[in-house]
Amino acid sequence: MKNIQVFDPALCCSTGVCGTDVDSALVSFSADVAWAREHGAQIARFNLAKEPMAFAENALVKGFLQRSGAAALPLVLVDGEIALAGRYPKRAELARWAGIEAAAAPAATPAATATAATTLAEKKSGCCCGKSGSGCGQAQGK
Repeated sequence: MKNIQVFDPALCCSTGVCGTDVDSALVSFSADVAWAREHGAQIARFNLAKEPMAFAENALVKGFLQRSGAAALPLVLVDGEIALAGRYPKRAELARWAGIEAAAAPAATPAATATAATTLAEKKSGCCCGKSGSGCGQAQGK
């Protein structure tokens, strides 16, 4: 199985459900990552705001950031090589990179995506930022 690494921009949370701002692309991607992991994919995610050393210690990622800047994130590496930059991959792309059978890779449905995002957000003490009662968006300067 291939190793997939996703270098996210600075995010309050990885689910896309943060305060009143919902990033539908990030919600779908979070659901797709959960689905791919359930099918055996090895996917690691790194948040620039929370894990800056993961960016600094990877020469390829560090060079990408120096050339393109943080606005060009997310960056996806597959087995240490750049596979995608500037947008999150679709479920079919994750499936292809991870070697998951195409028949097992239906597109995320809005209901499944919303359920996955809600479940992920609920795991963080009722707040996507992990700080109960912090107001999420306000805690991160939004």
